[in-house]
Amino acid sequence: MAKTMARGVDLEPIDRLEEKVKLLVAMMGRMRDEQARVTEENLRLAREIEALRARMADTDGVRAELSSMREERDLVRNRVAEMLEQLEGLNL
Repeated sequence: MAKTMARGVDLEPIDRLEEKVKLLVAMMGRMRDEQARVTEENLRLAREIEALRARMADTDGVRAELSSMREERDLVRNRVAEMLEQLEGLNL
């Protein structure tokens, strides 16, 4: 009986070590899965950022075109107003 007790005591640290190794392996698997998920999310966000940058560039172009068109509209408005004043001055 003393031999079986001695053997049980000798194997206990190995059993604990085995359990810890199993837990570590499981934790490493979870960490790999999480890293893969985070990497995929980062790639998705990077693509989204690029798409938003492209939209911002388009918006800047549209903003410049709109500003130009407003200036042109004001010029046309002023010219039409001048022509109307000239027509009123003719007293037809």
